[in-house]
Amino acid sequence: MLNDFFNLIFPKICFACNGVLLKQEEVICTSCQFSLPKTNYHLDEDNPLTKIFWGRVDVKNVAAYYYFKKGGRVQNLLHQLKYKGAKQVGERIGELYGFDLQKSNWIETVDYIIPVPLHSKKLKKRGYNQSECFARGLSKSTNKSLETTILYRKKHSETQTKKSRFNRWENVSEIFDVKNTEKLEGKHILLVDDVITTGATLEASVKVLLKVNCRVSIVTIASA
Repeated sequence: MLNDFFNLIFPKICFACNGVLLKQEEVICTSCQFSLPKTNYHLDEDNPLTKIFWGRVDVKNVAAYYYFKKGGRVQNLLHQLKYKGAKQVGERIGELYGFDLQKSNWIETVDYIIPVPLHSKKLKKRGYNQSECFARGLSKSTNKSLETTILYRKKHSETQTKKSRFNRWENVSEIFDVKNTEKLEGKHILLVDDVITTGATLEASVKVLLKVNCRVSIVTIASA
């Protein structure tokens, strides 16, 4: 009764559409779960995101859960996750996407899920890594192990938001490294991030992971 009274005074809000959540709903309302623009790229091995990396790095599979549209509900979700401290948004999206990924023919071969890391300075300022929140949700619903210590960001880089494709690549080309690599040798790694645009950050991450003699696939929350 106390919870019902509290929810009446301070109702839980859907992070996508700002509508009031029903009692059994969490983070994203049922209507948004079914109507947000899904790509279904995990079911198409030659999708447009996979083609971004052709001739650049050897990536096995690439997919994103949602299409990103400026001013849309997916942008609302990402804004809440990245700038408003709503870690539960990333975890919930990851959990939902994990269930969808199980319909693919490749997710079962994944051994570890690795989020693209933040530099320690940015991590300290923000307090959390939004990609790791997404990765935790994926790990929960796919039953794949989460690994957050091997891939790390050794240099702090500027924001990518207003950079050209070449400048994005130049900004992140040598900022990642790996340690304690024997754990990943011969394994299939699922590298995850929040958004994919030009793929520069993910490409830089993949390059250092491939030094470990492993296979790499990629999934993100959204495709810009």
